[in-house]
Amino acid sequence: MPKDANAETFPSKPKRAYRRGEPLSVGERKLRSVSRKKETHKAISVFIRNAQKDKLDKLCDEHGVTLAEMIEILIDRASTQQ
Repeated sequence: MPKDANAETFPSKPKRAYRRGEPLSVGERKLRSVSRKKETHKAISVFIRNAQKDKLDKLCDEHGVTLAEMIEILIDRASTQQ
């Protein structure tokens, strides 16, 4: 019952309105992010063997880069060697 007593003595404040308008949903933010990247990047989809993917993940962890960054590094190295 103490909760009921507190509710009566302290009126609830209205929540502060979001200052920048309505926030975007997760899906809308993702679509905007993808559309910005499409201007400078190309998407690829590949299938590689599990063992090779594990090695690639390990390389990424060792160098502290993302999978996309590691693929770019490997492509750059391969193109400069030829």
